[in-house]
Amino acid sequence: MFRRYGEHCVATFAADEVRVLRKVAAEVVGLLTDGFDHDDPVVGRLFPDIYPEDPTNSAEFRRYTEGDLKTGKIDQAGAILAGLPPESGGEVRLDAEAAEAWLRALNDARLAMGVRLEIKDGTDLGDELDQAILQDPTSSRVFQLSVYAYLGYLQESLLNALVD
Repeated sequence: MFRRYGEHCVATFAADEVRVLRKVAAEVVGLLTDGFDHDDPVVGRLFPDIYPEDPTNSAEFRRYTEGDLKTGKIDQAGAILAGLPPESGGEVRLDAEAAEAWLRALNDARLAMGVRLEIKDGTDLGDELDQAILQDPTSSRVFQLSVYAYLGYLQESLLNALVD
């Protein structure tokens, strides 16, 4: 998908891919703004306790760092929204800074989806998708697992293009 051309990472996206990426990035922004809730397991995954055995120090650390971290994550998701072509699809051309923002935003989106889909470190995504298809090929879980896999593929291709 992403290829290296000089100083840029370039990919061409179909209309469906643009719609999915817009939706995913917008959902991350929504989670970090209107939907921000410390009791949400996704927020806990994106903003883990630095001192899990010491809630007081964890809360103090969060007080000083959370605002900047949240703003950074919103900006990174915004980089995806800003860099996407029109709804009809087209080319994306990212310099190194934009590519790194995309990588971080894709990672945040995958972490959020992984929590919602209950994906663990040992989960075999292929098996999980096969099981979901056997249960109901038209289910939202099949679609969500497919998007999760696609984001991983996109993230990997962008990372490879960056290091080429």
